[in-house]
Amino acid sequence: MLIMLQLLMGVLLVFSFLGYLLIVRKTLSLQWEFIPVFVFSSIACIVFFSGLAGQLFMGSLAVMVLGLLAFVVIAFLWLRQGASFRISFSISQLCFLVGSFIFLLVLFQNKLTHYDNFSHWAIVLKQMLSTDAFPTPDSNLIDFKNYPLGVSSFLYYVCRFAGHSQSVMLLAQGLLIFSCFYAMFGIVSEKKRFLLYAFLGLGLSTLSFFNITIRITNLLVDFLLPIYALAILAVVYQYRNDMKRACIVVLPLVGLLTVVKSTGIIFAAIGLIFLVYTWLTHGQKSGWKPALAVVGTICGALIPYFGWSWRMATMFQGVDNKFDVAASGLQIGKTPEQMREIISLFLRSSTDLTTRPVIGIVIFHLVAIAASVFAVVVLKKKWNLWKALIALDIVLLLYYAGILALYLYSMPLDEAIRLAGFERYVSSIVVLFAGGLVLCATIDLERSFHYKIGEVPDYRAFKSFETKGYYQKGIIACIAIAATILLSEYNGIVSIAKSYDTTLPHKIYAVTGDRWYKGGQEDKHRYLFYASDRDQQVTNYYMQYVGKYFLYAPKVDGIVLFYEDNMDNLLSGYDYLVVVETDSDAKRLLKKHYGVDMQEGIYKITRSGDQIVLTLQ
Repeated sequence: MLIMLQLLMGVLLVFSFLGYLLIVRKTLSLQWEFIPVFVFSSIACIVFFSGLAGQLFMGSLAVMVLGLLAFVVIAFLWLRQGASFRISFSISQLCFLVGSFIFLLVLFQNKLTHYDNFSHWAIVLKQMLSTDAFPTPDSNLIDFKNYPLGVSSFLYYVCRFAGHSQSVMLLAQGLLIFSCFYAMFGIVSEKKRFLLYAFLGLGLSTLSFFNITIRITNLLVDFLLPIYALAILAVVYQYRNDMKRACIVVLPLVGLLTVVKSTGIIFAAIGLIFLVYTWLTHGQKSGWKPALAVVGTICGALIPYFGWSWRMATMFQGVDNKFDVAASGLQIGKTPEQMREIISLFLRSSTDLTTRPVIGIVIFHLVAIAASVFAVVVLKKKWNLWKALIALDIVLLLYYAGILALYLYSMPLDEAIRLAGFERYVSSIVVLFAGGLVLCATIDLERSFHYKIGEVPDYRAFKSFETKGYYQKGIIACIAIAATILLSEYNGIVSIAKSYDTTLPHKIYAVTGDRWYKGGQEDKHRYLFYASDRDQQVTNYYMQYVGKYFLYAPKVDGIVLFYEDNMDNLLSGYDYLVVVETDSDAKRLLKKHYGVDMQEGIYKITRSGDQIVLTLQ
């Protein structure tokens, strides 16, 4: 019965989404490519504000009901007009939908394994689903309370009605990811030029090369940051002559981007700067309405950011958070020698030609320069790709400088000295850098055709039979290479899914299960986990974070071996011993002192007089 109810709620959620998609199409007349990301971002912002107001569930319920009403209204109008039911897709749309469906389907078969899922992103979502509220200062399960909850709000909305499983969490984030990619295809104006879609698809597929460390099989938002910025660039360019419509679409996208992560404000600023630049360079700056729209968009987009800042300044006043910077002592904890060591390591890492980010930067520089020269010498065309390269280089340098400042002045010394998270941080800006060049190259390619679609009949839309042959071969080559890259990404995701049974989260889940408590009450019992320290899974606190997630308990510690003289004293400080992995030495000690045959499972720790008793649950 419960499964049927969950299935019904999932179906209603789909119809609610569909209602919003159709009503936006009917009222705003947006391109289909921009509608999903606009709708999803708007929902995320509304749910986010509901969370700030302390009405997370009621706000989500209202959003869903309104979407269903929108669907009913659209269906009623459609039936009243007697319109025939007809669904039509272009070849490019069909290819994208099929590809997205395949990836979402395999994504639905995955579960969470990445460290940061359990240290923050998944556990905060689990608490939101358990309590129907944003975390408070009393939330002992959440270590990093200053992380914004923009994406988590959308994931909460989907999971609240479609189910709490990890697969649903990943599917919800996948909707945001693929809606951004779909929006990037909206930059193409000549819809019948399939080569443009094939070329753009090839370019965007290469972004997966830089996304290995932040793959879509987790809830990390580092990949969302650049692709959201790229979606904003596509929207602004396509509606460059209609700033009012551009601002309407950009508003929720930038608003959500500011509360995706603390660094989201950087990517939001990139999108807003491009919006202002486009407004100033396309002949509408003399009118007051476009100016008002742009200013209003900038102010409105910052409301979520300031709303979250206000929450942190009031509700979390006096609470220490990760990366907090003391205004009066930026260098606290780091000596000049340590700072020089950090700078030296940073420079070596930033120029290491064996790393993916540096390889990507070098390759895209060479390709962009070669393409610009080819356009001038062979095609006799003036491309804007070199201008985009310069602008993106400036963004790249400023971002790298910002990361260095983060390590020097904000990040704790133990993490800064080893450049913790460096590859993830850099991968985000490299995705933006590469994606920006791909979008610009697509525009330049579109402007290079001898005839525009509509100027002549379609069968004469080429300068000669020779150029038509090049066009067809270009399509084949782009599709073949893109398919190869995407197949590699697909196999990687499938491989991750198949290997889940060998991961630590699976081992812990097999012992503890995934516990959800009514009302979100935390498990107050004290747990001691035992396992090997393979890959430093205990010393780096990975096992403890996973245990906290599945048990929904804040008091979880880990151990990799027992000291015989201290066993009673150690175990007496806990309520349960959770054995995730066994070894011969531990088996011997537990058999000798407590008379139990050690096996994977949960042992209740009790005291009988002076004797510790272990009882397998």
